[in-house]
Amino acid sequence: MNPVLITIGNFEIKWYSVLILVGVILAMFLFLREGKKHNYPSDFLFNLFFWVIIFGFIGARAYYVIFNWTEYASNPISILKIWEGGLAIHGGIIAGFLTLVFYCRKYAVRTFKITDMVVPGLILAQAIGRWGNFFNSEAHGVDVLRTTLEAWHIPEFIIDGMYINGVYYHPTFFYESLWCLLGFIILLLLKHYKYLKVGGLTCFYLCWYSVGRFFIESLRTDSLMLGPFRVAQLVSIVLFIIGILGLMIQSRKGKFEDLYSEPNHESIHF
Repeated sequence: MNPVLITIGNFEIKWYSVLILVGVILAMFLFLREGKKHNYPSDFLFNLFFWVIIFGFIGARAYYVIFNWTEYASNPISILKIWEGGLAIHGGIIAGFLTLVFYCRKYAVRTFKITDMVVPGLILAQAIGRWGNFFNSEAHGVDVLRTTLEAWHIPEFIIDGMYINGVYYHPTFFYESLWCLLGFIILLLLKHYKYLKVGGLTCFYLCWYSVGRFFIESLRTDSLMLGPFRVAQLVSIVLFIIGILGLMIQSRKGKFEDLYSEPNHESIHF
């Protein structure tokens, strides 16, 4: 696949960057719209999203570089070339969450009410961003027969794109994109459940994405490693446990207690 969308002189605009930007814009739109429904000030929402994105990208890049340090040690300047790929979503989630916690505490806002508003857009952005891996011919799985991919009804253009150096590979980016898209749809449906608790969407996201990522990661050939273990699988296990514990805590609350649908009554002063 050609990773370049447009070339203007010596300047190249790559699919990877464009798709990430599209994902971020859609995530921002969904977050701002949901926040306004719950009576949060627009300035608060926009500033929060801005800082979460900035530190999320830094965290995603730092996470990837740390576990691939041998590739960057001899040429540290290449760390800045994020348009060439090399962002780890778990690093972005962790750094973005820490930024969100700090920001919410600064303005005395409930953290998990905000994360509930973030996760639908986040998982949609993940579904879109994975296609950047397709154009970069990265984040694919182990080799596989073309007939197997055809039997799985994988679109032909994806099969052709996964033909790299004479070998067909599992389009793991496609599997994860579909998984995230399905998760996005479920989150939209759950959001309208009248007994949904604050934190419920966040916990579902942690469980849903972690299950899919754990199994899809087992097919990948470029996993970040910690000794003999795939880092993404270890993190997925931890996040899944956190999500389950959160759901268990919520189940102990009263039926009408701490509902997500309740509008915000917190006073926010900049």
